[in-house]
Amino acid sequence: MLGMCRGRRKFVAASLALIFIPALTWLYLSSANFTVKHLPLSPLDPQSSVLIGAAAEHQDLELRREISPPPRVPNHSSHHSNSRQGNQLHTHSTEEGTGDSEAKKGAASGNSSDCVPQPVVNKCETIHIAIVCAGYNASRDVVTLVKSVLFHRRNPLHFHFITDSIARKILADLFHTWMVPAVHVNFYDADELKSEVSWIPNKHYSGIYGLMKLVLTKTLPSDLQKVIVLDTDITFATDIAELWVVFHKFKGQQVLGLVENQSDWYLGNLWKNHRPWPALGRGFNTGVILLLLDRLRKLKWEQMWRLTAERELMSMLSTSLADQDIFNAVIKQNPFLVHQLPCFWNVQLSDHTRSEKCYKDVSDLKVIHWNSPKKLRVKNKHVEFFRNLYLTFLEYDGNLLRRELFGCPSETDRNSENLQKTLSELDEDDPCYEFRRERFTVHRTHVYFLHYEYEPALDNTDVTLVAQLSMDRLQMLEAICKHWEGPISLALYLSDAEAQQFLRYAQGSEVLMSRSNVGYHIVYKEGQFYPVNLLRNVAMGQANTPYMFLSDIDFLPMYGLYEYLRKSVVQLDMGNTKKALVIPAFETLRYRLSFPKSKAELLSQLDMGTLFTFRYHVWTKGHAPTDFAKWRTATTPYRVQWEADFEPYVMVRRESPEYDRRFVGFGWNKVAHIMELDAQEYEFVVLPNAYMIHMPHAPSFDITKFRSNKQYRACLKTLKEEFQQNMSRRYGFAALKYMTVDNNS
Repeated sequence: MLGMCRGRRKFVAASLALIFIPALTWLYLSSANFTVKHLPLSPLDPQSSVLIGAAAEHQDLELRREISPPPRVPNHSSHHSNSRQGNQLHTHSTEEGTGDSEAKKGAASGNSSDCVPQPVVNKCETIHIAIVCAGYNASRDVVTLVKSVLFHRRNPLHFHFITDSIARKILADLFHTWMVPAVHVNFYDADELKSEVSWIPNKHYSGIYGLMKLVLTKTLPSDLQKVIVLDTDITFATDIAELWVVFHKFKGQQVLGLVENQSDWYLGNLWKNHRPWPALGRGFNTGVILLLLDRLRKLKWEQMWRLTAERELMSMLSTSLADQDIFNAVIKQNPFLVHQLPCFWNVQLSDHTRSEKCYKDVSDLKVIHWNSPKKLRVKNKHVEFFRNLYLTFLEYDGNLLRRELFGCPSETDRNSENLQKTLSELDEDDPCYEFRRERFTVHRTHVYFLHYEYEPALDNTDVTLVAQLSMDRLQMLEAICKHWEGPISLALYLSDAEAQQFLRYAQGSEVLMSRSNVGYHIVYKEGQFYPVNLLRNVAMGQANTPYMFLSDIDFLPMYGLYEYLRKSVVQLDMGNTKKALVIPAFETLRYRLSFPKSKAELLSQLDMGTLFTFRYHVWTKGHAPTDFAKWRTATTPYRVQWEADFEPYVMVRRESPEYDRRFVGFGWNKVAHIMELDAQEYEFVVLPNAYMIHMPHAPSFDITKFRSNKQYRACLKTLKEEFQQNMSRRYGFAALKYMTVDNNS
């Protein structure tokens, strides 16, 4: 009986549960719709520390819901999640927690994009990005930001760069040679904007350029309605379209999308007597801004921020955080202007950051901001992870970002179209196809990779040493800088990763860092050949002196050659005549050489067998016309005639012809250039007291290919013959001698 009663009681209990639990659940969910939910405190707000027990746990749960992406469901209409190369970041495109109460209520009650339609960016809608960038270092930093944006993007992009003349030169050349589809670039002269903000005293390390975001409504095109504004020290970990879509969530008079500041700066408690500008609560960080330009203009933004700045400067005297102080002062008076973005859109890594309260795991990160003067050296418990993410893009091969956008036709670029047409006309079955293709390859180029500062002498005699190199010749740089005190223009053929190795090498060298008159121009690797003549042309193109000494990186010029060449400009009337001054070349087989400090010492070492005339034992024809026997006793410059295969190192005017790009790797690259000079009637004049010495090194990969590959040599011979034919067509009867001389290579 007892067992039967227990069985009946279990049955009744189960029946009641089946009836009442769904009913209670329905009542609970229904009541939630009428509950007034208070907005959670800022994740960084000190007041949150008063929450205890269950209340604190509830607050943490709400915070995590707001910064975490909602769950994904199959066949979702928004963008697919991305699996990130390198560190496998997994982020989501559905944006939650925009700072308005409605969105937060939706997130709290579980109304993700599965139920409520979320705004999306049209597939081919152009996203506009504005960046203030000035100087050499900022130009280098902004490339990493651009790479991170390009890596994730699925939309056409239009970059608006507010630059000084330096950054404009660098970035214009970079984007021109990068040739990324569906990317447009416009430049705006920062110098013309200085008067708009120069009246504001500013202590920030960015200087006057840190104030220029204030005048974007006046600077950018009047028909541009909205723009994402970024600092140069930003790294994206997701598609920027996810940020662009937030504009759809602006309500009322909201015109600024900003993330709350993630340090105590505006609370004024970082140190004794710390007195920041006025701000709303913790204030907002302006490293990432969404600007509704059309609405800002209607609100008379220019007048608004100017009046606020003038008023506050009466007591504050200067800004400490540049534009950010003024933005926050305006917002303090007009809180309705701000649409608060979730903290993961600007994870700030400043010295006093509390950003770890923003994110709970990797999937929360969307934008990383190195907003400290220390940049990657900042102290943070998770800095290693952030640094690795940054390095992923820093060393990422930018050539891989040239991919076309799927299903989104871009405007035809004339340069790209002409290039494709030229390449299509090449015969892919030609055994020399790869050689011919290399001539037309557009190599991404970053000129002035490091700081450069030099003004040519006013007497029009100044000379720049021009050379090119790859990573395996890096050790020659310090020696050349010790031998040549004048300006130098170097083209370096490197991968993105090697460029960073070079940067670390240069910044760790006292010799290189003590020289501001050396221009380093990175030509990024692409293809299977070493584009030696392209590199020379790039280095020549950046020489800003009237004359160029065309050298090679493995030669050391004699001490004092710079001043000697400048004097020769005057003595030989280089300004009014077409001359190529020949600097006799020698070589040593010793890795350690007591470098001769005079012609007499050099002649003594020649006699002892320590030095030799360059290539005398393998390629006599290359320098034989220099007439070394005559040079030994010469005291005045003497003229020599061009002969077949002559390839001396010369000083010429900056307007001299470029090197022919069809010659790559090893063979005939300098010979063709000297032939061109001769065809243009340059006189070859040997300087009696000048010399340069080739230092020994391991053979290059290209000379090894030349020696071991029969097809390589055959193609070089074919290209040489075609060049000679081109010369005869360009220079007519005077060039017939190039066709008839014996040019065995």
